[in-house]
Amino acid sequence: MSVADLNQRSLEIFRELVDTYVETGEPVGSRTLSRRIKTQLSPATIRNVMADLEEAGLLYAPHTSAGRLPTAEGLKLFVHGLLEVGDINESDRVEIENRCKAAGKNVEDILQQATGMLSGLSMCAGIVMAPKSQASLRHIEFVHLGNQRTLVVLISQDGMVENRIIEMPEGIDISTLNQATNYINSNFNGATLPEVLQRVHSQMNKNKQELDLLTQRVVEAGLGVWSGDKDNGSLIVRGQNNLLQNVQEMDDLEKIRGLFDVIDTQESLRKLLNASIQADGVQIFIGAENNLFSLSGCSMVVSPYTNTQRQVIGAIGVVGPARMNYGKIIPLVDYTAKLVSQLLS
Repeated sequence: MSVADLNQRSLEIFRELVDTYVETGEPVGSRTLSRRIKTQLSPATIRNVMADLEEAGLLYAPHTSAGRLPTAEGLKLFVHGLLEVGDINESDRVEIENRCKAAGKNVEDILQQATGMLSGLSMCAGIVMAPKSQASLRHIEFVHLGNQRTLVVLISQDGMVENRIIEMPEGIDISTLNQATNYINSNFNGATLPEVLQRVHSQMNKNKQELDLLTQRVVEAGLGVWSGDKDNGSLIVRGQNNLLQNVQEMDDLEKIRGLFDVIDTQESLRKLLNASIQADGVQIFIGAENNLFSLSGCSMVVSPYTNTQRQVIGAIGVVGPARMNYGKIIPLVDYTAKLVSQLLS
């Protein structure tokens, strides 16, 4: 069904019902709607229209309640056909800008700050698919931290800095780390990380005598820390506890727990984010519209972001209840994705 299939009276009642549901999270009855809509309609007339909307699959009655709630199909119709999306408000814009720009040029810090800000402003869980490591290598550094821990600093040709802390086996000292640093920088400057990984393994197989065993382990561990996410990117999730806000019933709580399990396993969420990367602009996935949210009654609003060459390298957005405030959250996600693209370029 599309907006064109509804007459003006049905549209007005349906829009007001969804707006009320987003505000309260509770079933909406005809008397409530008769007080809210501008047109003078009796509760009986509104009940008849609601019955027609229920028959059309846009509303349903939960349990024995006299009120109605929008179905996933109804929310989808509302968001894509009736929702009036405004601009991000000035205070939110300034807060996002200040926090993200304060992160400097470290890619992961920018994404962590952006995801945290989205989570706080939307009261949902913020999510981001961090970019694949495709930039050319300018420099890598292994820094001894003590307690068998080493900081690996990777600087790309476009000036972005990424840091990882890795665990090292016993026997690794500063001289071994320096040898590993010199080996990579002298042999692989200008290559992309996937190329470095491939060439390192190839050279080590041919010239094992060039590096001692401990140095080989440092090189492999230092590069391997990025190899796990080189195909899909890494997933960052912030503010899952926001999903527990305004839980109405035990049934809702069980659904949210189910979503937590999905987020914790991450693979399904990765696939959905990767799919959204292929599209332009803000993407909205609502409830049963996607298998990931079919049992949890949640939705996701997500938008891709780009690098210096304006290539899409990741996606950022929020996961929240199906009754999230789409009018506020859609411009929040859109603006944040554009700001991240700007900072990464």
